[in-house]
Amino acid sequence: MTAVYVVGTLDTKGDELHYAADLIRKAGVSAKVVDVSTTPHAGAADISAADVARQHPQGASAVLGLTDRGKAVTAMGEALTVFLLRQTDVGAVLGMGGSGNAAIVTPAMRALPVGLPKIMVSTLASGNVAPFVGASDMMMMHAVADVAGLNSVTRKVIGNAAHAAAGMVQNVIPLPRSVRPSIGLTMFGVTTPSVTQIRAGLEATHDCFVFHATGTGGQCFEKLIDSGLLGSAFDITTTEVPDHLFGGVLPCTEDRFGAIIRTRIPYIGSVGACDMVNFGGRETVPEKFSGRNLYVHNAFVTLMRTTAEENAAIGRWIVERLNRMEGPVRFLLPLGGVSLIDVPGKPFHDPAADAALFAAIRAGWKPATNRKLIEINANINDAAFAEAALAVFHEVAR
Repeated sequence: MTAVYVVGTLDTKGDELHYAADLIRKAGVSAKVVDVSTTPHAGAADISAADVARQHPQGASAVLGLTDRGKAVTAMGEALTVFLLRQTDVGAVLGMGGSGNAAIVTPAMRALPVGLPKIMVSTLASGNVAPFVGASDMMMMHAVADVAGLNSVTRKVIGNAAHAAAGMVQNVIPLPRSVRPSIGLTMFGVTTPSVTQIRAGLEATHDCFVFHATGTGGQCFEKLIDSGLLGSAFDITTTEVPDHLFGGVLPCTEDRFGAIIRTRIPYIGSVGACDMVNFGGRETVPEKFSGRNLYVHNAFVTLMRTTAEENAAIGRWIVERLNRMEGPVRFLLPLGGVSLIDVPGKPFHDPAADAALFAAIRAGWKPATNRKLIEINANINDAAFAEAALAVFHEVAR
């Protein structure tokens, strides 16, 4: 029997949380009220704030009794994440509140597997919810009126959320499991020919999931790996790294490649589209880059060619993470260019910049029996590269 974990701060949202829990129970589903208050109060919960706080790596004292509310909120979010991941009966999570509650509850929701229902009722759900949702399948529901007392509006909104959570627990949709092993591939417009060729060589034997390397796309790719839904990774396009390092609009996070490190799944990687940093329309490019090699892809996308110095930094950043991978790794360097526009006659052809990228990876590479660095004398989109990538994949595939 699984339960809906109704999570919030009982010091200010007690009536609302219990109202939701009562509706869930009346619908025939178990509910547990979880208190994540950081201040003392008299409200009762199925799981107290102290119970949650004790799950913090540094103990309850790192969460409760702090005079700095911001630090207390962050610490409670860390404790809640550990707490929820340790429970075996979580059928869904329903959170509600304003910015403080969202800051506590949504990090824990993001840590939960894809497919487990997560609903956050918040006054912040009508704006940019990307910082809360990240790469998860969380549902953000606008509270309309503040979650500060029960009235004709909040009763309806919270009631709808409660019934939605109960309904999802009662009607579980299993993630379909293909008889073919699942594999994730990263792609960008300028690496599409490469990934298309690779995918064509895999589809007969593998269930292929392609992710657009737009920052969020890479996070989704790794979220599914962490959730156990991808058994291998074909990470040809690592363009989110330059954006992360040099201020582009499609950046990865510091945790890029982290899922591979944690899960040790077979990994085939490369440096696709590391010749560019992405910005919006030409007018959005920072003034400090006005003298750089800029390519207007369309009215909404402007690309900036990375320099030799930047490519060296990209290579060092990537190879440091590759060296921490303990599963089977094959990393390919396309010596003939890393994108469609990094070829002779195209705007980003810069052999010296590419050479700096390759040299940094070679210099930082730590040899290991599980890892091989492979150089291909071809552009990343050439058939020769795709053929070589598929060949080494079959060495480590599962």
